[in-house]
Amino acid sequence: MGDITIKTIEIEKPEDMNFILGQSHFIKSVEDLYEVMVNAVPQAKFGIAFCEASGACKVRSEGNDQGLQKLAEKNALSIGAGHSFVIFMKECFPLNVLNAIKAVPEVCSIYCATANPTKVVVAEGAFGNEKGRGIIGVIDGYTPKGLENKEDIAWRKSFLRNIGYKR
Repeated sequence: MGDITIKTIEIEKPEDMNFILGQSHFIKSVEDLYEVMVNAVPQAKFGIAFCEASGACKVRSEGNDQGLQKLAEKNALSIGAGHSFVIFMKECFPLNVLNAIKAVPEVCSIYCATANPTKVVVAEGAFGNEKGRGIIGVIDGYTPKGLENKEDIAWRKSFLRNIGYKR
């Protein structure tokens, strides 16, 4: 691979907090993602950070919760991959906003939407005197421990009904 190194970056967050990690391609992404969040789930609390990949190469951020915005900024800086974005959220789940986020014209892909412990696998390389970094993939949660049995199925169905996602 020569001038490319592979690293893993652990997402820092509270244990039960959901987030979305994706890639976009334009500086206005942070504003468009903000609009998606407030329109999809008006009561949601969130913070968004976007890594600009050219020009000033700043982490651009928005949000309606200062703590979540700071958390997004911290993780975006750690990941440091061009055109990546991260959204941390409370009072909503990724499934409430994911399709609307995917519909934003400049969103290229979603790497994960989870509350699990997550590591981001990045590749880093040089362009002359400057470094670049891209996301290869994510490690989202843990390895399966076996097949679902009757009790597991009953628990899953009950859980989904208790949280209001199934009738």
